[in-house]
Amino acid sequence: MKLLYIANIRLPTEKAHGIQIMKTCEAFAKTGVEIELVVPTRHNELTVNPFAYYGVPDNLFKIVTLRVPDLIGYGRLGFLVSSIWFSERVRWLRSFWTADIIYSRDALVLVQYLLLGRELVFEAHAKPSFVARIVARHAHRVVVISQALREAYTAAGVSAERIIVAPDAVDEHLFDAVPAKTEAREILGLPLVQHLVIYTGHLYARKGADTLAEAASRIPEALFVFVGGTIEDIARFKGRWGSQENIRIIGHVAPERVPFYLRAADVLVIPNSGKNEDTARFASPMKLFEYMASGTPIVASNVPSIREVLGDQEALFVDADDAAALVNGITSVFTHEKEAHEKADSAQRKTREYTWGERVRHILTQFA
Repeated sequence: MKLLYIANIRLPTEKAHGIQIMKTCEAFAKTGVEIELVVPTRHNELTVNPFAYYGVPDNLFKIVTLRVPDLIGYGRLGFLVSSIWFSERVRWLRSFWTADIIYSRDALVLVQYLLLGRELVFEAHAKPSFVARIVARHAHRVVVISQALREAYTAAGVSAERIIVAPDAVDEHLFDAVPAKTEAREILGLPLVQHLVIYTGHLYARKGADTLAEAASRIPEALFVFVGGTIEDIARFKGRWGSQENIRIIGHVAPERVPFYLRAADVLVIPNSGKNEDTARFASPMKLFEYMASGTPIVASNVPSIREVLGDQEALFVDADDAAALVNGITSVFTHEKEAHEKADSAQRKTREYTWGERVRHILTQFA
């Protein structure tokens, strides 16, 4: 099978979708799919080769970069013009016409191909927009990352038989070269004996990072470490929380460095907000699967998107958007260490169901 993956993104990127796309392409290639990833030119502070940045062998698949005017800085209109230009450039590639499957997360790109007779697969990561509904109704298959999204697209008029539920996943080798907790802390320059609470990911309001920072002020004996974020969000977050003594804001690190922080922690927190529908219901946070694979105790917001994957036997759940609840959950891990690690071990075993390889094999079985 030949598959053309079209991604209207900056690559590499500090955002999670870059990992998700590269690891998906890697997994497809490892199953024997002949795959080509197409991306546009964009202004990028990250100048590292994408294969090296994401730890993907560069002989598995090809990345084609098409020269497209970078108009993203001009707002929605600029993004729309860039997207249309990019999708038109893709249409002139020979591989666009020789591929068996045209695959993309970008409804705005795929909508321009609906009348061209190509077999389209749309991977949806958010509730159906107007354009996403049109694409989903006409696509060969729709891949969604949660059961809640399956219900949303079914309600939007998409045949349930054409929807494939495939949550995000984790690289089963992510922690192969990562040392135990004490050595990981030494490498990162983190305290060896102090309780460490770690959050990785973006600092958007819907991710709940501010709620976790508020909880930190009530557990002064622990160090709270925040890893990730865009330049703008890091500046905002530091302005609000940077002076708090038990908060350390690391900012963006390369993907290969993240597992060291996960292994160094006593507690990993997913404080997703319950106020945002995409985060609370439809998401499939990649950090969740990385947390699970680390074998570190997890405290998570009690929202449907996380409950689809984990139960009470694998994580400690607390009310979303509630700093006091987070305090209770985190301190409970400190005081009930044996029980917390039993849950962490169960979560780690469960990651065998959520590898990138398992994910694409499940998707491929539904393509016929």
